[in-house]
Amino acid sequence: MTYYYFYIIYSKSLDRFYIGHTNNMESRLSKHNAHHKGFTGKVNDWVIVYNEEYLSKSEAYARERQVKSWKSRKKINGLIGEGNN
Repeated sequence: MTYYYFYIIYSKSLDRFYIGHTNNMESRLSKHNAHHKGFTGKVNDWVIVYNEEYLSKSEAYARERQVKSWKSRKKINGLIGEGNN
């Protein structure tokens, strides 16, 4: 069975979060940390700070869109904090 993940990664050097979804966390994190064009390609210190597992890609993508719509670092920090309890 394939699982899909909603995830939040963080770069200390940029002090920024990136929110996405994938079906392969290891591979996706490697791509984020590889030098490439695009926002996450600027640095290579991205770490996973939060993730949720879903049975479908559409559910993971819906969660990504929901969290992105918050546009609130405070709410994202709250979500990450809840996940670490």
